[in-house]
Amino acid sequence: MYRNETAAPDGSAPDGSARGGVPPETDLGHLLVSLQLTDSAFPSGFYTLSHGLEGFVQEGAVDHDCLPALLHDLLRHGVGPSDATALALAHRAAQAQDWAAVAATDRRLHATKLNREMRQAAVRTGRQLLDLAAEVFGAEGIVRYHREVTARRAPGTQAVAAGVVYAATGVPVRQAVAADLFAFCASFAGAALRLRLTDHRLAQVLLRHTAPVIEEVTGQALTRDLDDLGATTFAADVMSARHERAEARLFAS
Repeated sequence: MYRNETAAPDGSAPDGSARGGVPPETDLGHLLVSLQLTDSAFPSGFYTLSHGLEGFVQEGAVDHDCLPALLHDLLRHGVGPSDATALALAHRAAQAQDWAAVAATDRRLHATKLNREMRQAAVRTGRQLLDLAAEVFGAEGIVRYHREVTARRAPGTQAVAAGVVYAATGVPVRQAVAADLFAFCASFAGAALRLRLTDHRLAQVLLRHTAPVIEEVTGQALTRDLDDLGATTFAADVMSARHERAEARLFAS
């Protein structure tokens, strides 16, 4: 028979560390956390989102040729100044154990999302992330903020939840922001596939060509403060508002 090595009789892991605790902080360990959280198999709920792309498709305002331009604009003027900035602020505040600042960032990000479906998508994926991360990583900071969100003392937006999770697992803030931006881009490319705007090979080309933009947007997000948080993607906001009222929808956003 195979011997169960998942835990010792006292509940600790085979290597003696606390069961469900955070592994020792190493560069490779940080990379593995980032890979796990950005994996499309991680059930954060991103697969239900098109990030506004379906609204553009419904209005006939996007095709394969302009996909890169749309994605880059969303990064530079939407996700970067809002979600990526909020993640960086939440990460730093969580590292400093300043939970009031984490919640303030959370509320600010939630308030800057003008459309109901975008607010709902951010909260649904954020709460799912916190709930799962509390079980997967078991770090004190994640569990604490999960309680705050469960008690409705903070909205629990995805970017802020990600900032808390990355901080609690020791992932450096620059790497955390870049990883989350990549997860957004991969989810956008996946939505483009399902909407038949691209194929699997060209989706990978899209992601590769977006890498320099991710680096650019990451650097900018790290320099902003709370007063600078907010997107200026007016066309995307209009498409999202129309998408809310569409007769048929494949995606939640």
